[in-house]
Amino acid sequence: MKTVTVSPKYQVVIPREVRGILKVKPGQKMRVIAYDRHVVFVPVRSITKARGSLKGIDTDVRREKEDRAL
Repeated sequence: MKTVTVSPKYQVVIPREVRGILKVKPGQKMRVIAYDRHVVFVPVRSITKARGSLKGIDTDVRREKEDRAL
């Protein structure tokens, strides 16, 4: 577990080890999620990088009649 310090401008530095694991690059956007007194940074990935990630998924799902009306 790494520890960082919040600067007077409320900035933190992501440790090198974590940047390497997440493959974070300078200028990359991060989504910031706060919940239950925690903060989570999630790298924003382009939708084109997700292409093909659901290959083989069964899209023939039977839905309830009420759902089909939506």
